[in-house]
Amino acid sequence: MTATMPDTDAILAAQDRRWRSTATAGALVAAIVLASAAYSGLLDLDRLSEGLPALWQLATEMVPPDFSRAADWWLPLLDTFAMSIAGTALAVAFSLPLGFLAARNTAPSPIVYRLTRTLLNALRSVPELIMGIIFVAAVGFGTLPGVLALGIHSIGMVGKFFAEAIEHVDEQPVEAARAAGASPFQVITHAILPQVFPQMADVTIYRWEYNFRASTVLGTVGAGGIGFELISALRIMNYQEVLAVMIVVLAMVTLVDGVGSALRRRTK
Repeated sequence: MTATMPDTDAILAAQDRRWRSTATAGALVAAIVLASAAYSGLLDLDRLSEGLPALWQLATEMVPPDFSRAADWWLPLLDTFAMSIAGTALAVAFSLPLGFLAARNTAPSPIVYRLTRTLLNALRSVPELIMGIIFVAAVGFGTLPGVLALGIHSIGMVGKFFAEAIEHVDEQPVEAARAAGASPFQVITHAILPQVFPQMADVTIYRWEYNFRASTVLGTVGAGGIGFELISALRIMNYQEVLAVMIVVLAMVTLVDGVGSALRRRTK
């Protein structure tokens, strides 16, 4: 009995250290959150209360929504829909090979791994709105700059998620394929891809849903789509039409989310 007491004391001491470490980390995170909220003005209740009348006034000017131009929004909605699909397809086409190069267990060398990771970091560090402005200046107005902005920005995020999924595969099928004399390409297609396909499908569908919402914002910088109609109504302060466009966008986002959920169920 006495021989087990030191072990019990050691376990209790280790739990106490973990609790203290967790409490310290939690307190540090809480302090950072509070400091950030105070610095950004989120805790300035006087300023927030002063803005409430302006928000109420704006809300009253938006009601009732004006759908008189709804017939003119079908083509912009189609542009937005096509932009999100094409941008996501572009991202997946490049993210698939980059994901294997950015995974530790499939990268041909540490140098290639680091360079690919740096490239993915660089692509997702530039917001799609900034990319949209750049591509509008490069190729002109329309859906093409929107597709390029969504696709290239998405490569950074989709490629990272693909690489993370590849790094967490079960190594036993990989080792079995290599032991059977499979080539590196055969190892990828027969031992790795079957394991990560469901995760890759989930990431692709989620990114399509995100890109549909982001394509609405890109329309405000000249990339076409329903976002262009939204910013046009805002510029002339036609808030009733703004609300109508926002309702249409909400309906389309709900539809896209529903389609995405159905596709995710089919890939399980």
